[in-house]
Amino acid sequence: MITTPTPSMLRALPAEHRQRLMRVAREVSVPQGTRLFEEGGKADRFWIIRTGTVELDMRVPGRRAAVIESLRHNELVGWSWLFGPHSWHMGAIATTPVRAYEFDATAIRLMCQDDPALGATVALWVGDVLAHRLRSARTRLLDLYAPYGAGTHA
Repeated sequence: MITTPTPSMLRALPAEHRQRLMRVAREVSVPQGTRLFEEGGKADRFWIIRTGTVELDMRVPGRRAAVIESLRHNELVGWSWLFGPHSWHMGAIATTPVRAYEFDATAIRLMCQDDPALGATVALWVGDVLAHRLRSARTRLLDLYAPYGAGTHA
């Protein structure tokens, strides 16, 4: 399983932008085993993990869902809220009890629209997370299903 951390909000956003986002954050507790979202569902919120672990998974036709990545402290759960059509591209499940900050996606998109500087930094941060997740998904799926994994065997 891939465990390389994704770009955190703390490192990616200037303090002023982090503070603005945190003003609309809501603290939530998610019990172990709870699905935060399903692939294809409406992406109307996102989370920053405070404690616990969330696994991202992808449906694989004819097989059970493949775990792509485990997310932990300070990591973003969910990026699909930023890009139309605002539907989840993966699923997510809390594999331990999770405490997180939850954000309303519509409110954050409106904040970003009203403040282009905030919008640009949020878009770059989420874009970095997205690029990381796509690389992780590719590697994980090759490891699971390719004849030689993600290696370079001939």
